[in-house]
Amino acid sequence: MDIQLLDYGIIFGFFALVLGIGIYVSKKSGKNTTEYFLSGRDMPWWLLGFSMVATTFSTDTPNLVTDFVRTDGVSGNWGWWVFLLTGLLTVFVYAKLWRKSNVATDMEFYELRYGGKPAAFLRGFRSLYLGVIFNVLAMAGVTLAAIKIGQVMLGISPIHTVVIAGSITMVFSAVGGFRGVVYTDFILFFVAMAGAIGAAIYLVNLPEVGGLSKVLENELVQEKMSILPDLSDTNALMTILVVPLAVQWWSAWYPGGEPGGGGYVAQRMLAAKNEDHAMGATFFFNVMHYALRPWPWILVALVSLVVFPDLESIQNAFPNITADKLGNDLAYSAMLTKLPSGLLGVVLASLGAAYMSTISTHLNWGSSYIVNDFYKQQINKKASEKELVNVGRLSTVVLMVLSAILALALTNATQLFDIIIMFGAGTGLIFILRWFWWRINAWSEIAAMFASGIISLLFTFDLGLSLGGNPLEFLDLASYLFGKDNAVGLLPEWSKFPLVVLLTTIIWVTVMYLTKPETKDTLTKFYAKTKPGGPGWKKVIGPEILDGTTPWSVPKGILAMLLGCVFVYSILFATGYWIYGETMLALGLSILALVSGFVLVKVWKKLRHQVL
Repeated sequence: MDIQLLDYGIIFGFFALVLGIGIYVSKKSGKNTTEYFLSGRDMPWWLLGFSMVATTFSTDTPNLVTDFVRTDGVSGNWGWWVFLLTGLLTVFVYAKLWRKSNVATDMEFYELRYGGKPAAFLRGFRSLYLGVIFNVLAMAGVTLAAIKIGQVMLGISPIHTVVIAGSITMVFSAVGGFRGVVYTDFILFFVAMAGAIGAAIYLVNLPEVGGLSKVLENELVQEKMSILPDLSDTNALMTILVVPLAVQWWSAWYPGGEPGGGGYVAQRMLAAKNEDHAMGATFFFNVMHYALRPWPWILVALVSLVVFPDLESIQNAFPNITADKLGNDLAYSAMLTKLPSGLLGVVLASLGAAYMSTISTHLNWGSSYIVNDFYKQQINKKASEKELVNVGRLSTVVLMVLSAILALALTNATQLFDIIIMFGAGTGLIFILRWFWWRINAWSEIAAMFASGIISLLFTFDLGLSLGGNPLEFLDLASYLFGKDNAVGLLPEWSKFPLVVLLTTIIWVTVMYLTKPETKDTLTKFYAKTKPGGPGWKKVIGPEILDGTTPWSVPKGILAMLLGCVFVYSILFATGYWIYGETMLALGLSILALVSGFVLVKVWKKLRHQVL
């Protein structure tokens, strides 16, 4: 690419600013673990909200969206759009509960909600399971996108991209802590949005594209424009829409979309000034993430079908791309190579911003698990605050190195998305119910975690099962059930996820009833601190909690969640139809957004004043 001095100035100026902020806040961040991981719990909603949005604005997100659009059409995005339901349930039901718990991490929650050795094991094991294994998977996907950008836009090798981008981000994260992440996220958001919107406007008007009307008239684009999947295609309908809406959103664990809240979203809620700020931050994030941000990416993905109609055309345009990195997700980076100087610098800086924001968040979040929930609990319970901060900085380096090594071995972002979704299948219902049903115990969570992982392995990978006692005779269970290489299996491919959920649920419910419930003392202390309310606690706490003097806020919270879904989805789809030129449909959805937003404000005001 023809990168000019102006572009380099924008890029290096941006990175210098970010590193400067990290160094500036390092002294305060290094005081203790509360400062290093939660910024002293004094963050306002708007700053945390921008931080959540910036974190999910990673380098792999536009690549993943492009892959969805080019493979399954715009409707393919329902794979992540459905997590809006989870996000708004967190806003109106769980945000207050998390802030009331006053834990340092969502892993600490386990020893608040459960008791004894099972709770300690769950906290320690899951801190490594999520903080290291899943966290490294997520970061590897982001780094993979950076590698592809480096190959296509800068012509540099994967190892050079990993060393340069990873080193800068690692140093910033280790030094600045959570406060540095949040402060820079505010800047990163605006840089990233400017780059995404500017790129979309410019690329639509390329001479070889011919403007928006020409894009929408293109046959390949028209095949991909629908917001809903083809209703006559059962497999597409079930895979893209029905299973995500009916099962996936409440049953799967996914970073940033955890049922009941969790992960780095919980970290930001726990860092908020109070419960209202926790709710406000999470709602702001969901509106920006789902309603306003997707269309610049989708538009570029549609335009890419005009310029690069297939993988062969991408390969011909960029012959230096290694075969193991060639995929539809590469089309986004390929389109960005056509940007002019100045805008190119802004876009490259925005991609750097996206990378740094996401990776720094994951590093700090994963490190918080390693320090608070593993090292401090299992290794050195008497560790000083200085020692814990140093362990946090060291673990930041280790996590970065592990994710970089994995990224070098991956091909596309969709691989990781599918793996993470499958491995969390069936666990989400526990995360939703454990606040409101006393009978959920630590053993049920342990059973769900292992069952989901093992069943997903059997159903996803060619592991095989031994037959007839002969170690050389194997049944390839995944291929037998779901087919392979166009061969028809016993069950349709779309049934894989619901089947994992069903089997996992049966296992954890069975284990729950076969094991003892948590002690009354443990349950009473948990209830006294968080006051979740509801009939699920009646047997343990007593009927006095339902005497009518303190109405349960969850029904009103669910109503607010549903209104919020109508509000956000209406904005999302109205924006799409305005772009498509379907004026009447766009106008109708815009009016629906205004009405649902107005009603939501009324319900939210009542909800704020209702005691849990």
